[in-house]
Amino acid sequence: MSDTDSTPGRPADSTPGRPADSAPPADGRPANSEPAAASAPPKPKIGDSRPAPPAPGGSSAPKPGSGNGSDGGAGGGSGAGGGGSRNRRRRRRRGGGGGSGGGGQQQGQQSGQQSGQQRNRQGGGSSGGGRQRGNQPTPVQGLIAGEAPVELDEETLERRRGRQRKGRAVGRFQMNVHVDGDATHIAILEGRVLVEHYVSRPADDVFQIHGNIYVGKVENVLPGMEAAFVDIATPKSAVLYRSDVQFDPDDVETKGEVPRIEDVLKPRQLILCQVTKNPIAHKGARLTQEVSLPGRFVVLVPNSTTYGISKRLPDSERKRLRQILDRVRPDGHGIIVRTAAENVTAEEIERDVARLVGQWEQISALAAKQTSPGLLYREPEMAVRIIREEFSAEHRSVMIDDRALYEEMRDYVGAVAPELVDRIEFYDAAEQRLPIFERFHVTEQLVKALDRMVWLPSGGSLVIERTEALTVIDVNTGRNVGSSSLEETVLHNNLEAADEIARQLRLRDIGGIIVIDFVDMEIKENRDKVVKAFRAALARDKTRTQVFNISELGLVEMTRKRIGEGLLESVATKCDPCSGRGVIVPEELLG
Repeated sequence: MSDTDSTPGRPADSTPGRPADSAPPADGRPANSEPAAASAPPKPKIGDSRPAPPAPGGSSAPKPGSGNGSDGGAGGGSGAGGGGSRNRRRRRRRGGGGGSGGGGQQQGQQSGQQSGQQRNRQGGGSSGGGRQRGNQPTPVQGLIAGEAPVELDEETLERRRGRQRKGRAVGRFQMNVHVDGDATHIAILEGRVLVEHYVSRPADDVFQIHGNIYVGKVENVLPGMEAAFVDIATPKSAVLYRSDVQFDPDDVETKGEVPRIEDVLKPRQLILCQVTKNPIAHKGARLTQEVSLPGRFVVLVPNSTTYGISKRLPDSERKRLRQILDRVRPDGHGIIVRTAAENVTAEEIERDVARLVGQWEQISALAAKQTSPGLLYREPEMAVRIIREEFSAEHRSVMIDDRALYEEMRDYVGAVAPELVDRIEFYDAAEQRLPIFERFHVTEQLVKALDRMVWLPSGGSLVIERTEALTVIDVNTGRNVGSSSLEETVLHNNLEAADEIARQLRLRDIGGIIVIDFVDMEIKENRDKVVKAFRAALARDKTRTQVFNISELGLVEMTRKRIGEGLLESVATKCDPCSGRGVIVPEELLG
């Protein structure tokens, strides 16, 4: 767990990310920077939080970053009696900061939105204030670069190579990667059926930031919401909930057992945090202070006592891996063993742990130098993450139609899983005379996945509608008229719908609250069969779900963890004439 150290208060004229002499005295004389440099505050230690500087005492002049609007969207500014010269307030207003009264916050938010729209594809941006960042350090990359592959004997390679038939690999899944301009599409097929589709864009540090690690600056603490808004140098401020806050009990003075969030976090406090959910629509990213670094075989949890092994592994394998972890576990850090560690050698696990510890040391060094919000660690692009998380002997191949990405993926797999490197294949569209998605019938399945109506094999249909609060799925019998009885026809239709709904949720990446209206069934045993079949179909989905029994109105309510925006939002743009409503109101009616 990350510790929260109590650091001596910062001098009143020193603000993270801004030189102490950046604001001249009110009388226009040049400021002396030597005393300020001598009293520079200590650098933050990794995993620690820096307390906010004390409020100014009797000084009438507002200090830089003191909450009077100079931090852009972070504060609204003081009233007319806030002190300081009018010229300085005008300069701050022109620079995107706050002003006097409540207008400073609104101006900061507007300028932040404009600058964020200009830079939202350039990996930059700021939070609500639209401030210009200083020289940001180069973040640590999560991709292995230039690491030599593990040397394994032929017997081990043959045992872990997977099934083959007539010299070709055999598996349930196939991954097709298509590079199209500024976007990379990853399609995962189970057999010939499309089950997952991801879209990744290069250098996207605005919308696809899940897993990135930042030094954040607390902008506002809301006790009533048990949350805090944090500036992480992106256009939208991120949110940190009380349950995701890490702290040292010795640094917090509370009357009760569990401290409140306002006792742990203060405005303008610097913290180390990691993104657990991408920004969606108007909502910012979600953060946690329990940082983790994922590898191929293990997950490193710095400054923690976490210790665990995947429950999907058999007991004998768990026992073997536990003995290995006792030898390679680093001091002061937690380790979680992934399912991919099955049958791997102790040397591979040790290399994976050493690489993650090295990354954490680099992140620690960057964080110690940070005095303003910034990116410390960037997760690799989507194709690498999918291979790292899912690629195994169950995949018969990974077809990539871009030569540069193919070379990169082959080097990565050769370093972490040399027995599977032959399954990384280059797809030459010119030689095959068909694009990769058309060759494997991905395009036609993708078009169906973007439609609101889905047809079932027996003639029934699904209608999927998304709203702001939840997703509604309606099941219809359609052309399915059955042959024996109405109850039997409805049961067969609902069972088909249960399996298809589970696939559509996974393919479309639908999250949040989902309500399903199955066709009404009179017999309770039939209703139980449908719910049981639905839960079994959802078990193939790696995303966490929770399903409730059929209600009195014949509805099934469920939740699915929401990480991104979804398939439709990742490939489509909102219609300008109707603003995404799907209807146009006559101009005569509007006057």
